[in-house]
Amino acid sequence: MSTLATPQTSTTTWDIDPAHATAEFKVKHMMIANVKGQFSKVTGVLLHDESEPTKSRVDATIEAASIETREPQRDAHLKSADFLHVEKFPTLTFKSTDIKVSGDGELKVQGDLTIRGVTRKVTFAVEGPTPPTKDPWGNTRIAISASTKINRNDFGLSGTLHSKPAASWSATRPPSLWMSSS
Repeated sequence: MSTLATPQTSTTTWDIDPAHATAEFKVKHMMIANVKGQFSKVTGVLLHDESEPTKSRVDATIEAASIETREPQRDAHLKSADFLHVEKFPTLTFKSTDIKVSGDGELKVQGDLTIRGVTRKVTFAVEGPTPPTKDPWGNTRIAISASTKINRNDFGLSGTLHSKPAASWSATRPPSLWMSSS
């Protein structure tokens, strides 16, 4: 994420650092094996209320064409109109609507996830944010890890991969999601 500016209030704005952020997923391939992939272009903002985390907000955007599964033909198919239809729907978005503390350093973040123009409510299990820390270059950063599970058919991603549709995607944001304050 970006560097930290001295906050005037208890709310700090953190930008998702695109150099350290990915959105990863796992799907069943032919209903047998898991295929993992990622979206490498993630941007967004966290408005973090340090004194009242439930008042925080997060907006994130993923560039659909940045999908990568280490198989070029599969990637091309996932970008096609059969799945993400990246020409018509270039981004996936998430906007939080409710945040609850679920444990020490853990949150439940509910919001609107939009994929392929279809918006559904989802809840992310979130670890963090970590306490702010300085990186070697003097920038203040935090890290967050979040995960959820969705049914791809709920978002119109009902195309077939190698003759068997996958039942769900497990979308995760790894601990290497760094944020910097702007």
